[in-house]
Amino acid sequence: MNVDGLPALILLIPLAGAVSTLLIQKAAPLLTLLTAAVTLILTVLAALQVESGGPLTGGHGLFVLDALGALYLLPVGFVYFTSSLYAIGYLQARRQKHPDEAPPRFRQYFPLMNIFALVILAVPVVANFALMWIAIELTTVFSAFLVAYEDRPEALEAAWKYVMLTSMGAMIALLGVLMLYYGTHAVGQPPTWQGLITAAPRIPAPLLLLAFVLWLIGFGAKAGLVPMHTWLPDAHSQAPASVCAVLSGVETGAALYMLLRIYPALTANPGVHDPGAWYMTVGLITVGSAAFMLLQVHDFKRMFGYSTIEHMGIILTACGLGAAIHEQGMVYQLFAHSFVKPFCFYAAGLAGVVFGTQEIMRVRGLISRSPAVGWALLVSTLAIAGAPPFALFLSEYEILARGYASGQYVPTGLLTVFIVLAFIALVYQVSRIAFGEPSAAAEGSSWSKVRVPWSSLIALSIAFLPVVIFGIYLPPQLAQLVHQAAGLLEVHG
Repeated sequence: MNVDGLPALILLIPLAGAVSTLLIQKAAPLLTLLTAAVTLILTVLAALQVESGGPLTGGHGLFVLDALGALYLLPVGFVYFTSSLYAIGYLQARRQKHPDEAPPRFRQYFPLMNIFALVILAVPVVANFALMWIAIELTTVFSAFLVAYEDRPEALEAAWKYVMLTSMGAMIALLGVLMLYYGTHAVGQPPTWQGLITAAPRIPAPLLLLAFVLWLIGFGAKAGLVPMHTWLPDAHSQAPASVCAVLSGVETGAALYMLLRIYPALTANPGVHDPGAWYMTVGLITVGSAAFMLLQVHDFKRMFGYSTIEHMGIILTACGLGAAIHEQGMVYQLFAHSFVKPFCFYAAGLAGVVFGTQEIMRVRGLISRSPAVGWALLVSTLAIAGAPPFALFLSEYEILARGYASGQYVPTGLLTVFIVLAFIALVYQVSRIAFGEPSAAAEGSSWSKVRVPWSSLIALSIAFLPVVIFGIYLPPQLAQLVHQAAGLLEVHG
């Protein structure tokens, strides 16, 4: 195989999956699972090649995959595979709990999921950042139908809110993209990340800073940064858990990926003073707001939606602190979040199947009623809260340690307080779900007769593996890839 053809092949496989599921609708779940498995294998091969041989290029410059792109690509392939497996049984099980709703619409769901995966995979693969903007906007278009999959008024409202807010953000971000496109072209550089960094010192500082502010607002809406976050908990509470895993695990990360990649260009321009302050301020506001919102949440899928907002803020704050970049804490936080969050939503989705509700006050004694689901929900909450020995503990410890070591005591102290507050809120909420005493109404309800689908349990088990493995052992190739990715975000100038 020509390794330079891997980026194009990674995009062609989901496209073939979408076409095949439209043509052979009865086999759509299995065809999607096969497509996702092949895509996962290709993303691993591509990441290994990038780690050992440098960036992959192809399509006469149309595709470029570097270390940071490969590090983001890996969890996308993994979530694509596990969510496809999870959905096979999960969508049927939800149908059993809500017999009045329409039957599972597999012929809509699986083609849309394949196309959704295709456009997310395109973000780190295409070279031109204008094409990346198109890919990110297309994720909204196709995922909106998946958010409204169950065709209930609440789901339709959440999908509409999601489309409106993120599309408005996309239009704002487009203005920034056009400014950067003009800036790079004016100094004779291509509109790629490397071209932008090379051109940055010669781009007028006001133009570069204005483009960044537009990106921060526009892509910040997609990433769920406060105050542009309001669509995120609504969409996550209404979408199927298999869709939430992709939305929260990797789609929000695509917008944040764009904000991280512009950071070296800002530092390369001598006229842009202290760009880290922008990242730090917005990041801390986002983390703090999410921590307080977690204390009063009433829906456990919304709870995990708020924790996504928290993690986007942590990553942005880490970028602002600057010291964490060189120690890889920030890029590893983005990587680990993309693996942990799907595990959370897989557990939450099955808890909803078992109880027939997502209301925290109505869900008690989950471990005694369904031990596998109960323990999974508890462990996933500890993992996303940053408890050891899970992957996010390493990244958050690294970020905080380097923040204190660099002398940035006030922002690092605030970040520490907010992380601890979010940890307490998450553990408090899930402890009531897992160990609380079930109500008399719940004891006699029909939820106890629901069987947890085997495909979803297998997907849940597979999703758990990287959550714990990457917390206690980082393969040398992956550690090197993290190091290389962090190097691409080094401060210039």
